[in-house]
Amino acid sequence: MAWIQFIFNSTPLGADSLSEFLSDCGASAVTFEDNADQPIYEPEIGTTPLWQATNVIALFEADVNTQGILTQLTKLMAPIAIPSYRIEAIEDKDWVREWMDNFHPMCFGEKLWICPSWRQPPKPDAINILLDPGLAFGTGTHPTTALCLNWLDQADLKNKTVIDYGCGSGILAIAAALLGAKKVIGVDTDPQALEATQANAERNNVQIATYLPQDCPNENADVVLANILAGPLQTLAPILARLCRPCADIILSGILESQADIVSSCYQSTFTMQSPTQKEEWVRLVGRRND
Repeated sequence: MAWIQFIFNSTPLGADSLSEFLSDCGASAVTFEDNADQPIYEPEIGTTPLWQATNVIALFEADVNTQGILTQLTKLMAPIAIPSYRIEAIEDKDWVREWMDNFHPMCFGEKLWICPSWRQPPKPDAINILLDPGLAFGTGTHPTTALCLNWLDQADLKNKTVIDYGCGSGILAIAAALLGAKKVIGVDTDPQALEATQANAERNNVQIATYLPQDCPNENADVVLANILAGPLQTLAPILARLCRPCADIILSGILESQADIVSSCYQSTFTMQSPTQKEEWVRLVGRRND
């Protein structure tokens, strides 16, 4: 099916209302887009902030009466004028196939590869994670995930217990299991992430126990991975510390360079923290639990 899209220049003050009006006009979907390269890394809990310059994009079937849409929108928004806009035709594509064709195998370190489940691994003898991201974030393409995978590639995980706190798609938990961990636990606040982790674990023939945070057992882990964000990592410091046995390693990611010192300070009473490792604007923090 072919489509057209209306792209309106809006602001956070009017984006939500404009979205509702466009839905009333019969839009099949309405999305928001940053129009000024302004990242929003950590919104406060319970809030959904928008960018200072927000585009509102409404998708309609190609045979829609565009002038009729604009006339109806004008009436709904009166006396406020319609924001500036443009109309574009959308090429009819198999978007799932388009995404699949652009997700390529990636190597992390010396022996660890992330491979789409629908592609042949380029090195069959390597440690290959077959991944279908499904409903949750985590394909290895983001620097925060890559930083954790690089650490895992160099770690000795034989016969160790590993906890992936904020497991998402399960990519880090699966890597740990394939690298020899004796027991792997995945924890996430989103039940859909736990489902994705279990599906990807089954695809890779590994066992991962998954829990919501309130159900997570008090394990004495040898390695705790937490690829989340700086704010939650600060809050979770006591909880993550309790999950670590003496001399355990903790690996923290999802941290901007400017946030490294404050996050590290939250762990220094119980861990000996190393200097940050940086990739682009993101850093990884590694610490060892004190005796």
